[in-house]
Amino acid sequence: MLTGIGGQGIQLAAKTLAVAAIEDGYQSMLLGHYAGAMRGGQTDASVVVGDGPLRVLPILPATWSAMAMDPAYWEPTKERVRPGGVIVANSSLVSDVDRADCQTFMIPASGMADEMSAPMSAGYILLGAYAAITGLVSVDALVAAMRKLVPPYRTQHLETNEKAIRAGAAAAPALAAPAWVDASVAGATGAVGATA
Repeated sequence: MLTGIGGQGIQLAAKTLAVAAIEDGYQSMLLGHYAGAMRGGQTDASVVVGDGPLRVLPILPATWSAMAMDPAYWEPTKERVRPGGVIVANSSLVSDVDRADCQTFMIPASGMADEMSAPMSAGYILLGAYAAITGLVSVDALVAAMRKLVPPYRTQHLETNEKAIRAGAAAAPALAAPAWVDASVAGATGAVGATA
């Protein structure tokens, strides 16, 4: 599950993750949900990734992992992360995820985006970190997915987006909380955490 406020790129990050899973040979489903406000309102997304066919809409009562871009709407998502789960949070805005029973990784995504002079890329930075930490999808698949999703009138952002994804991955401990039993093999079977 991904959560934040409108304008932080949550829906784009979720779609990029879902498409990246397909790039890596997995199955994926995506469900975005958001409030009426385009900026500043609640925005959440659920992505389900599996190594076999998926048949159920991703309305998740519980999840193995979560990304938190902002503390404003973290509370409902926080309650849905299973004990022992993985949380990757934007430490530039989120000071405490309040889940001692989970593996937590704090990445200063907004601060890193500001340092890159690309404040709108914080979502991609956190997504790159998430991919590095979990191995749910490869960083190269995220980049390929991003390139597919950027519309023709936004191609000037391709290089910055790729730098953001790769900077997030570089800032995170590689495979610190692997999603797959054998995270060293792309397309491995036997998912430990088939939901993100």
